[in-house]
This record gives sequence, C-alpha cells and structure tokens, in this order.
Amino acid sequence: MPIRILKSTDNNPWFNLATEDHIFRDMDPSVDVLFLWQNQSNIVIGRHQNPWAECDLEAMEENGVLLTRRQSGGGAVYQDLGNSCWTFLSGKSAYSVERNFQLVIAALKRLGIEAEVSGRNDITVEGRKVSGSAFKLAADRAFHHGTMLLHTDLARLGSLLRPDQRKLQSKGVTSVRSRVANLSEWVPGLDHGKFCDALVAAFRDHHGEDAPVEMLDRSSLEVIPGLAAYYEHQSDWKWRFGETPEFEITLQTRFDWGLVDVHLNTARGVVAAAKVFSDSLHPEMIDGVTDVLVGVPYRGEALADAVREVTLERDYAREGGDMATWLTTAVG
Repeated sequence: MPIRILKSTDNNPWFNLATEDHIFRDMDPSVDVLFLWQNQSNIVIGRHQNPWAECDLEAMEENGVLLTRRQSGGGAVYQDLGNSCWTFLSGKSAYSVERNFQLVIAALKRLGIEAEVSGRNDITVEGRKVSGSAFKLAADRAFHHGTMLLHTDLARLGSLLRPDQRKLQSKGVTSVRSRVANLSEWVPGLDHGKFCDALVAAFRDHHGEDAPVEMLDRSSLEVIPGLAAYYEHQSDWKWRFGETPEFEITLQTRFDWGLVDVHLNTARGVVAAAKVFSDSLHPEMIDGVTDVLVGVPYRGEALADAVREVTLERDYAREGGDMATWLTTAVG
C-alpha cells in the first residue's frame, strides 16, 4: 500500500482540523496517510458535545484559548504547544485501530517509554493517561486521531476543562475525566519534533517504505482545492457553537430593581424557548424581554443586543442596560 506522511508547520487548530478534513474527504483512500500536527492553546470538543457544559468559556476568552469542534466523537481535550496530535487515515479495508495503537506504542518505545493501550481509546504509562483518541468512519475510508501529552500545562487543562457551574441540562455527550501525565516526566526535554520523528520511523518501518515528510503551512489554503472552505467551516461560530445538541440553562441574578431568573432552551445554538421570571415592578418589560429572546443565537452579545433594543423601545433603558451587561458576561 502506498503511504504519505504529512506534517503541519502551522499551529492554528482550525487550519489543522481543516487539513484533516481535506485528507479524510478528498484524498485517495488507497493511500495510507500519517498526519502530524500541533496546536496553539485551544479546547477541542467532540462532534456531539456542548461547549457551555464542557469548558469555562469566559476563562478561555480571557486567556486567548480558542474553541474548536472536531468531526469525530469523544470528549473535550485541552491542547497547547506541549501536546502533539497524530492522525492515521486509510481506506476502510486497511483500517485497523489496533495497528495504529501499536505504531504509537512502538514510537514511544523508541523514546524509551513503555506504554500500553487502556480501554477503547487511551494510552497509559504506569497507569496514567498520556494519550486519548477518537475515530470516524465513512463508506470507503476512516481515520483515527489522537493526542500525546509531552509537556502540556496541566494546571490550565484542569482549570479550563470544567463543566458550567450554572443549572444546565444538556443532551450532548459528557466528557470522562482521567488522571493524566506528561511524557516529560519519563523523558525530560521530550518535544513535538522528537515525538514526530519516532512515530514517522515506526510508520515507515511498518510499511517498509521510506516516504518523505511533506510539510504543510497556511499557504496550502491557496493551492489545495477546497481547503479554504474547510477552514471557513472549522472557524465558523455555527460549527463550533451552533452544532451543540439541545440543552436547557437557567441564569439568575439580582439588580437593585429586582431579581431576574432566565430559563432558556436552545437547539443548534439558537434560543428555541425562553421564560423570564422577575419581581420587577414592570412586568410588561419582562414580557418583552421573554418574547425577544426566542430565535436569537445563544451568544452573550446577540442576547444583549436583543434585550437593549426591546427595553429601549419601552423606555426601560436602565434595566435593559443592566440585563444586557449581565447576559454578555454570563453567556459569553
């Protein structure tokens, strides 16, 4: 079987996931592909997950951590430049999760690390998770991708990957938290380049073919047909947030003019139903806010704009400004 080895030099997660989409959807499935990549700080959620239930979105915004959504299932993962990403892509007839895992295990052995497969999609060292992975299958092709913790900021991982503490009920898939470790605990100084070299060597040995490593960068958007469209899709709010399964959330606060208790039901990132309770002396204002929230994207700024407009029309600019400011922060 012919092979190709691709390596991205760009750390933008939307670009790298777009490249993975291109490889999966457009490349010849008779070719066995290894794709290696590394992302700047981001949290990537699974295809059927709810970012509001998985991440501290406000802290992510403050720290410049991007949100991404991948095509495969599984849980939420924090990534930074202390983490490596790998993807095996092949025709369905040649696809083997067990083989892929063994290639990663063989690569780690080259680095002096004894690892083992744990459960369906993890790799552990001395009982601690160092790699998680996920899968996607199509009619004639499949991919298996995963991460490898080298020297990731585990403190940030723990602080950003936490469910929303508000009252939120989601129909999406919930992540399972594991006890994790960096490979640098066993091999100090281990970096992305060294890990990639080891996995490339294992991949070549398995196939008995010395294929070159093809380097990809942002200029690929201009020369690879369709790649720019995949990038636009990956970076679009509608994909990252709008694909969220239905969920219900309750937001509550108190202003000097009254308590506000907002109940929202969202579908595909848009408010499908709303109910606002308040002890405000202006029930007609609360009714107007309730009505105007339906059909608005579940984004702090969008909800705030809708509230400002309807309250200004009804001469409740102060109350509307208070609610708008609060929703911008509470929803993110």
